Amino acid sequence: MPRGDYYQRLLEAYLLRRWSHLHFWHETPEENPRARVDRLGEYYLTYRQKADYPGPFDPEGIPLLNYRGRLGLKYNPIAIAQYGLAQFNRWQETGDPEARQRTLSVADWLVQHLERTPAGIELWTHHFEWPYREMLRPPWPSALAQGQGISVLVRAHLQTNDSRYLQAAQRALKAFELPIQEGGVVVKDPDGGLWLEEYLVTPPSHILNGGIGACWGLLDYWLAAGDSTARRLFDEAAATFASHLHRYDIGFWSLYELPPNGAAPMLASPFYHRLHIVQLKILTRMTGRSLFGQYASRWGGYERNGWCRARALVGKAIFKLRHY
Repeated sequence: MPRGDYYQRLLEAYLLRRWSHLHFWHETPEENPRARVDRLGEYYLTYRQKADYPGPFDPEGIPLLNYRGRLGLKYNPIAIAQYGLAQFNRWQETGDPEARQRTLSVADWLVQHLERTPAGIELWTHHFEWPYREMLRPPWPSALAQGQGISVLVRAHLQTNDSRYLQAAQRALKAFELPIQEGGVVVKDPDGGLWLEEYLVTPPSHILNGGIGACWGLLDYWLAAGDSTARRLFDEAAATFASHLHRYDIGFWSLYELPPNGAAPMLASPFYHRLHIVQLKILTRMTGRSLFGQYASRWGGYERNGWCRARALVGKAIFKLRHY
């Protein structure tokens, strides 16, 4: 994707206020107070604004994102899964039959679009180029797509008892058992740490919000099926976050990813910083690890401090100008 096309989309979204893919992602992160962590139910984030996504949609009601420029309308499996989780929450909260149908339409799409690789791994992939440090060439997978796809499917199975959904989730789980080099979506540290990679790039980026969102899918599969492998992978990923969380803290803000050696640090945008805080609060409940709550509190303090916010905005702007 040419850099000029990337800047054009940012200009249209932020300065001209034209609707684009960015508006789908950047809702206010909100913990769902009705979500349980000991049994499967509503999803952990409310995704209220995503439930009201105005489109465009395909004829089956599956959301499309408008990337504008030469990309145009595209299916994004992460967005589709999040839309399905948003509709599931609404269905459970209100009993709305239309929300039920939208949830199951997304679940059906996920079953139909698991793609088997030559290595026998089944993945949800993106069928468009995307720049993240390097150019991601289609079809490119993501641990976040795998995790959130699983989260939709096990909830659809919970409400319908349709075995197709649980079977597809089981097949999708396999990608978390293999490193990227073998067709999976994880990176293993020499010290045994397990990283769930949102973007499969070299060196790995260790994006915090994407890794956390992916690991929730592992917990969900364990809650749905009692699968010991899913529980072990979740525990390993959570332990890895706990061991390295201090590296995401720069004293006044959080980092979006862990930079490779010698690379400039990428600060989280205000949206992703807030998402980190909410995710860490939820991880505290899921794991019982007080460390996650301590960092959520610390980063919340950064967010409320005007000097920290201003410094983070300037740092983020400089990074964008230099590297994008």
